[in-house]
Amino acid sequence: MSGLIDLETVAGARSTHKFARLSASKVRVVLDLIRDEDLGRAREELQFCDRGAAAIISKVLESAVANAENNEHLSADELYVAECWADEGPTLKRWRPRARGRATRINKRTCHVTVVVAQLSDDELETRAARLEASGRRTADADRAARVAASKADDEGTEGNEPTTVDEETTHTEDVADHAAEETTDDVMMIEENETSEDVADDTEQDEVVDVETPDDAETADESADDDEKEA
Repeated sequence: MSGLIDLETVAGARSTHKFARLSASKVRVVLDLIRDEDLGRAREELQFCDRGAAAIISKVLESAVANAENNEHLSADELYVAECWADEGPTLKRWRPRARGRATRINKRTCHVTVVVAQLSDDELETRAARLEASGRRTADADRAARVAASKADDEGTEGNEPTTVDEETTHTEDVADHAAEETTDDVMMIEENETSEDVADDTEQDEVVDVETPDDAETADESADDDEKEA
């Protein structure tokens, strides 16, 4: 089967999973579902297939697609499952005890799974492109290119608006500094006024203390008045 697709003349790639712990007959049932299908259809078949071999085959398929993209520089939208097969691997012998001291052999099968992806023909690619254009949809590569262009435009717009943002922040910082300086000046003036008021209050208290007569002075004044009366 490997001779049907010559990867030296046809753009594509392959991937192989060796010594899978499954029998080849079980794997071939699932491989028949994705053979000659495009990549999107094959992925859907494997995603909703309830057989255990679907998980292993899905990994092999994604590995083949990655090889085609990274090594052969192909687009995933242009790939299809060209070939896929399962070869029998070595069988592991195990034993199970049975009645009357006997034992029976258990055969644990293995297999080698191979998936080959190739690029669609030019006619098929043109047909698919016309179908997508008629439906108004775009390919995954076109969507990716559009997202990249939009992201670059957003980055350029952000870079253009950065100086305005910096100026606004600087102006706001200067306003805050001026407001803080005014508050500091007001606080200093209030403290000076309070000190001046305290000094005036202290001077007034001292004057009041000086004007108050002491008891000794009052007695002396009374004695002087009595002497004057006696002399009179």
